[in-house]
Amino acid sequence: MRYDMTHEANNEEIQRCIEECLLCLKACNYCFTACLQEENASHMAECIRLTRECADICAYAASAMSRQSPFVVEICNLCATICEICAKQCAQHDHEHCQECAKACRSCAEVCRGMAS
Repeated sequence: MRYDMTHEANNEEIQRCIEECLLCLKACNYCFTACLQEENASHMAECIRLTRECADICAYAASAMSRQSPFVVEICNLCATICEICAKQCAQHDHEHCQECAKACRSCAEVCRGMAS
């Protein structure tokens, strides 16, 4: 199903989703950098990998929405899935940066799912 930007979402919803993606991107980038600086960074490998994946898809989703891509539904669904997986991984770690990243990922996933529905 291709997405017609004039279809169901209004400009406010699109802008909110873009903002959530950018906030998640920022949180993932911060978490990525902070995890690399942890004493046992090797124990954070999956968290580090997923924050990169999540940051990349969030950036792409924001870009796709801003240019009114016909693939917004598919992109936002993928973004939500990756955000959910990243949130679960980050939530397993007690570090504040991981907890903040998990929170941002959950929020982004929720808004992206709404955009894709």
